[in-house]
Amino acid sequence: MKIALMDSGIGLLAATAAVRRLRPDADLVLSLDPDGMPWGPRTPQDLTERALAVAEAAAARRPDALIVGCNTATVHALTALRARLEPALPVIGTVPAIKPAAAGGGHLAIWATPATTGSPYQRALISDFADGVPVTEVPCWGLAEAVEHADEAAIDAAVAAAAALTPEDVTTVVLGCTHYELVAERIRAAVQRPGRPPLVLHGSAGAVAAQALRRLGEQPAPGATPHGTLTVLLSGREGTLPAPALAYEEGRLLQAVTPAG
Repeated sequence: MKIALMDSGIGLLAATAAVRRLRPDADLVLSLDPDGMPWGPRTPQDLTERALAVAEAAAARRPDALIVGCNTATVHALTALRARLEPALPVIGTVPAIKPAAAGGGHLAIWATPATTGSPYQRALISDFADGVPVTEVPCWGLAEAVEHADEAAIDAAVAAAAALTPEDVTTVVLGCTHYELVAERIRAAVQRPGRPPLVLHGSAGAVAAQALRRLGEQPAPGATPHGTLTVLLSGREGTLPAPALAYEEGRLLQAVTPAG
């Protein structure tokens, strides 16, 4: 089994690590776009063109499924990606985990990029899935960029700024950008209020990995022999994981995967 994941940068690490943990025997293809990152500030048409190019580079390696490991690319490019690649190649998008987060019933905060915060897309998800619970949208200025570069000081500053915008009675935080999952525990520490119940965080990586297996009719096999290989494509060129990836547990997990021969 071969599973491909795509993003402009290392936000795809969380979903990749989730796939790796569920199926250590799966071959992995990571298709990044260092020539075109970041995708967030691009127009929807421009972003879609970049995403299609990165997806087609991955598709050329003949994977069995493709995960769009980026919320922004899912918003703007998922329809085009599916039109181009399905049904031959199943395409799985990444959507903020608002529905399971709302099931807890408490005040919910959605941490997302400034472009996604307040967008019609996110507002529609809230309307459809928040089930009447109070929701606060929190714009996280500079956080994805700081995580992408593993800039510790910038991560701390961006997390602190977003935490300051998060109401004190929030019980649950939805991580609405895949980059944020790489610093989830730092977000938890910043938002957790003394004397309050433990904060609940909801990312998308585990659900996306599980959905990819379902689309393929496969079952999790975390105890499988870890013989899966790793191919990294950088704007279509074969390469290695970007150095900042190794600042995170998810990146270090993949470092142990055998490069594809």
